[in-house]
Amino acid sequence: MIQRVKQFYRAVTAQITPADRQWVAESLPPAAQKLFYAMHPADQYHAINVAKTAMKLWERQQTGDRALLLRAALLHDIGKKRGDMDIMGKVWAVLLKHYFPAKAQQLGKADNGWLSHILYISYQHPAIGAAKLEKIGMTAEAAIIRSHHRKKMDNESPELALLQAADELN
Repeated sequence: MIQRVKQFYRAVTAQITPADRQWVAESLPPAAQKLFYAMHPADQYHAINVAKTAMKLWERQQTGDRALLLRAALLHDIGKKRGDMDIMGKVWAVLLKHYFPAKAQQLGKADNGWLSHILYISYQHPAIGAAKLEKIGMTAEAAIIRSHHRKKMDNESPELALLQAADELN
């Protein structure tokens, strides 16, 4: 739970620096940048931190495609666009999923009403983001992002495994 409190603090104090913006511009094609900047600033900040962590993990292992991992890390939450849920909506989603998982899953199956919407986005953002990436031709990134919240498996790509680890640390 301490990690969640830290996440909340980082979300409410999130600041994207000019250096971060430059890194995004150098790492993503224009169509993907548009999707990145459609996220809530707290999600942008989170994605940048996940990408930084993913790059550190890659440096230790140097397995898989570094550039693909970087793009996937920056884009892993694009299924959550600005306006889908604010920071307090995310808090509610995390709490409900943790303390009432069956009820949260039931509510998250349909997108009708504020609470069901935030849970729907929380559960479905990997598929939503993957579909957006497929539309702009980023199919390798879409495949990774679609699976970034599923349980770890033995035959995962190194990029997916590193993204999952980096996301978990942030």
